[in-house]
Amino acid sequence: MKKIAIIGAACGRGAQNHGCQDGPEVLRGLGFFDPLYEHGINFFWDNVIHTPCDAQGKALHAISGMCRSLAEQVSSSLHHGYFPLVVGGDHSCAIGTWSGVGRAIAGTGELGLLWIDAHMDSHTPATTPSGAIHGMPLACLLGRGERELTGIGSPFPTLLPGNVCLLGVRSYEQGEAALLKALGVRVYGMTEIQERGFAEVFDEALEHVQRHTDGFGISLDLDVLDPSEEPGVGSPEPGGIYKYELEGAFRQLHRNPDFLAMEIVEYNPYLDDRFVTAKAACELFAAATPY
Repeated sequence: MKKIAIIGAACGRGAQNHGCQDGPEVLRGLGFFDPLYEHGINFFWDNVIHTPCDAQGKALHAISGMCRSLAEQVSSSLHHGYFPLVVGGDHSCAIGTWSGVGRAIAGTGELGLLWIDAHMDSHTPATTPSGAIHGMPLACLLGRGERELTGIGSPFPTLLPGNVCLLGVRSYEQGEAALLKALGVRVYGMTEIQERGFAEVFDEALEHVQRHTDGFGISLDLDVLDPSEEPGVGSPEPGGIYKYELEGAFRQLHRNPDFLAMEIVEYNPYLDDRFVTAKAACELFAAATPY
């Protein structure tokens, strides 16, 4: 039974609202993951990584520096036999998380990824209407975007399009949708999920990301959840997935040897209501933990 290494990524510079940068410290300081012990899950807080002080005023450099540190921490955790859980921060930290996992398994096989999110996060500098980097991380991991962000793990893309699935999408712009379509990335929008049911779609997507890979991870943006239940997120979008649906699907991950790492991002404590979203983050990981 592996120990869980929780790594905080206190990044807020990728979003227009910086509130998510305080999410990891709130979750750690108030002990929201402590109930994991009651589930028999052995974990420790490894570190909380902050934006480099010398990068203030330059969001691209700040995020690049933080993601490089995060990639090193994640890769080291895997090499020491831990299961890394990255807790964000805005979703720009995903560039560091999965670059680190990709680095750790380099030479052994390809990485699969379930990207569970209300948004596509697949803009490039040429398509973004806002310039916010938390709208770009998946494109960066697929090798599209600023070189300072695409080359963190290796000179090659961390992810191949055929090894990625998006679930829960309901808010996006034409440019990022066009990129994912051109690359052939499978996207399960909320219309399809509502028609087929989340459990069926999750099973299909999970099989997809394991088909040609030697391991997979989950990037969970809490804004995929319906904000009527979970309001404490960076970019709430109505009409989302309910927590019980996600918990039920996650339980099948127990004892899956190919489940390598997970991240939970976009928790904004300033928008939460009596910490219901903070508690949901812990409960969802408890359902997903592979041990």
